[in-house]
Amino acid sequence: MRVAVMAVLVALVLLAAPLAFGIQTSFFTDERDELERVALAAAVHVPPQFVAGDHVELPAHERGTDVGVYDLSGRLRDGSGPRKADAITQAAKGGTVARGRGDHQIVVAVPIATGEQVIGVARASTGTPQVWQRVILAWLGLAGAALVALITAVVVARRQARTLSAPLEALSAKAGAVAEGDLTARAEGSAIAEIDQVARTQNTMVEQLARWLEHERHFTSNASHQLRTPLAGLQLGLEAAAADPGTDLRAAVGEALEQVRHLQRTVDEVLRLARATPRPGVPPTTRPAAEVVEGVERRWHGTFAAEGRRLDFGVEPGGERLRIPDRTAEQILDVLLDNALRHGRGTVEVTVREMGGAAAVDVSDEGSLTLDRRAVFDRGTTTSRSGSGIGLTLAREMAEAAGGRLTLARAAPTTFTLLLPVAEPPPSPA
Repeated sequence: MRVAVMAVLVALVLLAAPLAFGIQTSFFTDERDELERVALAAAVHVPPQFVAGDHVELPAHERGTDVGVYDLSGRLRDGSGPRKADAITQAAKGGTVARGRGDHQIVVAVPIATGEQVIGVARASTGTPQVWQRVILAWLGLAGAALVALITAVVVARRQARTLSAPLEALSAKAGAVAEGDLTARAEGSAIAEIDQVARTQNTMVEQLARWLEHERHFTSNASHQLRTPLAGLQLGLEAAAADPGTDLRAAVGEALEQVRHLQRTVDEVLRLARATPRPGVPPTTRPAAEVVEGVERRWHGTFAAEGRRLDFGVEPGGERLRIPDRTAEQILDVLLDNALRHGRGTVEVTVREMGGAAAVDVSDEGSLTLDRRAVFDRGTTTSRSGSGIGLTLAREMAEAAGGRLTLARAAPTTFTLLLPVAEPPPSPA
């Protein structure tokens, strides 16, 4: 608003200063012209007998104006004015109109001629204070108009400033809300394109920030979920070996190392998923699907046996030659088997088969799903009081990151199907 008001003030000064000077010049010029007209009217009324001493009847004139007739000796013969002709009046004897100012007066002297001979001078004068009074009144009118213009400019500037500042204040409030942790705050549009661009940029930034934070939260929960089972298995194995004096330490250490290697693969897979895309130049490792499933079955066989449940593994014809991303398949099967152990019933069967050029791994149990089929993969959905509800969501994300898909094939008996792309077998050595 200050910028707008200063701009108007500068414009008013640049306009009013020459206009005020023009008013002053115009008023004094008009007053001289009026005095010349009065002096000419007086000269017309002077008869030729003026030289002989006849009296002159001067025409009526405005109050405050002195009109007098002077002879060639410079003596006032009729009318009002100084008794002796001043320098301006004396100058008119040369036969030309004389104008000037003196003793706070504006003076115009007109020669009086008969034929080609000057016989006298008609003089008209008025006080400059009277002219200045009119000039000041005009200046006051000009100042009033400038003041009205300035007040109008202030009103318009305030409204325009409000139009400009309101969306900026709203944008600042939304930014403050984001800074306080409200990532749902979004800046609204306005009628100003530049501010709209800033609002859109801020909204894009907040949306991306929200995605990043959500990605980090998911990574934390995913890592916690996937590391819990191998760490528990490693701990139980080491505790069992330490509690039994007759344990074959070499076998116990070998089993612990296998658990550690699986734990390392789990960490790598979770980190790969956190990056959303594999690192360039590092292709995923692949192994035969039957080999991958057998390794998973060995790790989980004891856990299911301890719960009094059976875990079966089978490969349909054509499935033994399929090569799949082993680490991704291991992690997803760990999630599916953990889900079957916690929420399923009876025997769990893992079957590898070929399906339209892809590898299909079915994990089924004898239970039935009570959840809505569309919500079973939503993060936070669980049928257990102690479950985190991220296992199946994480498994689907891993499958999609590997170019595959995880679906619920049947609700009763509960069957999940993992589809993974098949890799070409490595070339045999020459």
